[in-house]
Amino acid sequence: MPAKSAAKAEPAKAAAKKADGKTAEKAPAKSAAKADGKTDGKAKPNALQTPLKPSAELAAVVGAGTLSRGEVVSKMWEYIKSNELQNPENKREIIADDKLRPIFGKDKVTMFEMNKHLAAHLR
Repeated sequence: MPAKSAAKAEPAKAAAKKADGKTAEKAPAKSAAKADGKTDGKAKPNALQTPLKPSAELAAVVGAGTLSRGEVVSKMWEYIKSNELQNPENKREIIADDKLRPIFGKDKVTMFEMNKHLAAHLR
């Protein structure tokens, strides 16, 4: 087999080795504060981490305290799965019960629509 063909057949890990046989080291990742140009060491929370207050309807499902958007979505999925509210024929569809109907405004929503409805209930 010619040398060019052998080089193509090498796995990616072996190709990452240097000529002296040592593996290449990755550069350390920059911290979020340095990437933003801030030097105080405190990174601004992103949209998923910002604490928000749920409406009364949403608080009945996820709790009344302030939560990040990511925490709200996680708690919603816990509620949906524990109450078996996913349509068994179409897993993308959520069937609203008495607590979810005021949040969604209808009897069925897709998992993609759910986030739009949640945004209306978070301040």
